[in-house]
Amino acid sequence: MELNIQNVSMTYPNGKQALKNLNLDLRSPSLVGLLGPNGAGKSTLMKLLVAALLPTTGSIQVDGVPLIKKERQFKAQLGYLPQDFGLFDELTVAQFLDYMAALKGLQNPKPALQEAIQAVNLEEKAKAKIRTLSGGQRQRVGIAQALLGSPSLLIFDEPTVGLDPEERIHFRNLFSRTAQERLVLLSTHIIEDVQSVCDRIVVIDRGRILFTGTPEQLIQSAGGHVGTFWEKDAVQEENLHITARVNTERGVRCRVVADVLPEDVQPAEPTLEDAYLYLISRGAAQ
Repeated sequence: MELNIQNVSMTYPNGKQALKNLNLDLRSPSLVGLLGPNGAGKSTLMKLLVAALLPTTGSIQVDGVPLIKKERQFKAQLGYLPQDFGLFDELTVAQFLDYMAALKGLQNPKPALQEAIQAVNLEEKAKAKIRTLSGGQRQRVGIAQALLGSPSLLIFDEPTVGLDPEERIHFRNLFSRTAQERLVLLSTHIIEDVQSVCDRIVVIDRGRILFTGTPEQLIQSAGGHVGTFWEKDAVQEENLHITARVNTERGVRCRVVADVLPEDVQPAEPTLEDAYLYLISRGAAQ
């Protein structure tokens, strides 16, 4: 599958412009991480990609055909987990997934249900009512419904929220395996999830794309712009963006990003989080 986003802008009826002239190409197989602060436009972009909204200007094409002309066929090969996904509390996990399979038009849904339940480790909860599940288990039900029917395109909005570290590792591996044959778009605030599995990153802020490329390329872009210093030292913090303060036996060690590091700041090798924060801070300054 190939998605082409061409000169897309989105302005809501209240006048808020959520996206500004976006151009982006996505193709399978690939696992794409979508990063950006709150209000950056990530959720709006995903709603456009699933045809829940129409762009104010520009177009979205699927395999060379305008999305609006093949919306029905497109949704048949789509798995989507929005951030505010709702569940029917009085249904069991199996009943809810069976209902979602019917909405997707799956023929002989039983094997698909079993596969999805097994993929998210909910075999023991298949007959439990959704209202009895923990927050992490409910999130796993949401992921399961997106996986139903092995769709060609999967879009997840904050899929690992509410999951414990072990569960997050499991789902990172699941997303990675899934993307070997399909296009998976993962929107998250958890940099570790992106660094672990994504082969491509798109960073968006204030409705504009700031970066698209590999995690390694983003890290390289921050070379020479990351450093550390001891909080007790008289370091001029103006024009420095402090990204972390770590308590150690010697005191508090500060980690910073900046266009130009002062002489009394020790250069450090950037991480993906450093590079992301440096990119966002530069975008905010422009």
